Amino acid sequence: MNEPAQNRPTLLIVDDDEIFCEVLQDALRNRGYQVESAHDIATALEKAETLDPEYAVIDLRIGQESGLSLAAQLHARDENTRMVILTGYASIATAVEAIKLGVTHYLAKPADADEILAALHKDEGDPDVPVADRPISIKRLEWEHLQKVLTECGGNISAAARKLRMHRRTLQRKLAKRPVRE
Repeated sequence: MNEPAQNRPTLLIVDDDEIFCEVLQDALRNRGYQVESAHDIATALEKAETLDPEYAVIDLRIGQESGLSLAAQLHARDENTRMVILTGYASIATAVEAIKLGVTHYLAKPADADEILAALHKDEGDPDVPVADRPISIKRLEWEHLQKVLTECGGNISAAARKLRMHRRTLQRKLAKRPVRE
C-alpha cells in the first residue's frame, strides 16, 4: 500500500504471544492500517500515548494481567477507540464486563484478521445469531461460575477461593484449564 502512514487508521494490538502479534500486525498493515503492538499493559499504554489508536485488539489474558483493565484505561483515555477482546478463555462474565467497559466486540480465539476487522467495524447486534439446541454442560457451567465469582472479586484469586469455599490452588488449577466448548 502506497498511502503514507499518517493517513492510515491507527491500530494497537496487545497480546503476550509475540508470534501472534507479528502475524496479525503484518496482516493488518497489508489491509491499510498503521499498526503497533505491545506484549504487556504498561507498554501498551505508552504506545497508546504516541499512536492515539482508533482501534485496539486486546487479549483477555496478557501474562498475569487482565485485558479488561487495559480496555477500561483505553476507553477512559478516548471513548471513541473501537476495541475487540480476543481470548482462548471466553466466558459470559468476561464478555459482559468487556462490553460494559466499552469494548466493541468479544471474539474467541482463533480469529483471523478479517474476523477481527469485521468485529471492529460492527455497530449493531445480530438477532440471527443461532441459539444453542441444548443446555451448557456441567463442566462449562462450573467454569462460567468460577469466572463470575472471580470477576466479582476483582480478579483476586484468594478472595474468590474464600467466597467459593475452595482452596486457592484448586481454584488456580481449575482456572488454568481451557473451558470446555459445550
